[in-house]
Parts: sequence; C-alpha cells; structure tokens
Amino acid sequence: MSRGTVVAKRYAKALFDLAREQDLVVAAENELKAISDTVTANADVRAFLAAPNITFDKKIEALRVSFGGKVSQIVLNTISLLIERGRQGEIPAVLEAYREVAGGELGRIDAKVTSAKPLTDEEKSRLAAQFGGKIGKTVRVDNTVDPSILGGLTVRIGDTLYDGSLRGKLDRLSKELQATV
Repeated sequence: MSRGTVVAKRYAKALFDLAREQDLVVAAENELKAISDTVTANADVRAFLAAPNITFDKKIEALRVSFGGKVSQIVLNTISLLIERGRQGEIPAVLEAYREVAGGELGRIDAKVTSAKPLTDEEKSRLAAQFGGKIGKTVRVDNTVDPSILGGLTVRIGDTLYDGSLRGKLDRLSKELQATV
C-alpha cells in the first residue's frame, strides 16, 4: 500500500467519523466529490493550490468563496488540512477512500462499469440489482465509456474485475489459440 493511500485513508476515516457524528455522511461525500471534481478537472485550480508563493490563508479563502455555503465546515476543514500539509494532490484519493469507508458502514459499494456506449438508467439499475444480489450490498454504478472494448462491459467492484467485454473475450481466445500452437 502506497504512502499516499495510507494518508488518504486516514483523512477519509477522520472525516467519516465527524460526518457520522453530525449525521452528514452522504452530504459530506457529495461535497467532497464536488471539490474533487473541481480540482481534477481544472489545471488552474491545481496549480493555484500547489503554488508555494500563495499563502495557505489565501488558498483556503478562495475555496470558501468558490464553494460558499455549499460545503460543510467539516469538509472544508479536511480540505484545508490537506492543503496546509501540501497534500492537495490527495483530494481525489481521499474521496475514494471516503467512499469505501462510508460504503462499508452503509452497506453499499461502488461498481465502476466500462461500456462501449453509455448505459441507460434502466441498464444501470439492472446491473446494480444483479451485482447487489451477488455481493449482498447496495451497488452504485459509475459508468464510463470506452469504445475500445468493442462491446459488452467490464465491471470492477473493489479488487474484483468481471470482464464481459468483446475485447476481453477476443484477447482470451487469442491466448488460447497461441497456447495450442
């Protein structure tokens, strides 16, 4: 386990404990996701947060202004602590770790589904129900599109990968044919 992963899990666990005390578990996740999405999607924001010549106070004030009253104090404090300690690059990892911790407590898990075309809401619901029945948890489907899989889908739940893609089947068939030669 990398040092960054350990750090992200510690911050996520601390945030989760505070959020649970204040009955803000789901809200904290959504707020953390909004901040993470902003940081991930915008190179200027990442550069601003990493800039050594900008004071910590100015960075935090910019976040407060940007997110206004949309972010709870506990999430803002967590992000502030990450920035103060030069760990702003860990924000997406903290979100993922938070989702794991919260999911374990709430009996849910995220499934990263890759498909050749976007899934409809009905298809996502069917997948969630099918995999939820197998693993005994509520499944949230996060769909990404990758035309290179040609068809079918891949589903990653935790460390387990279910590969039902056409690309995966072709690769397996190719290996079988090469092994018989």
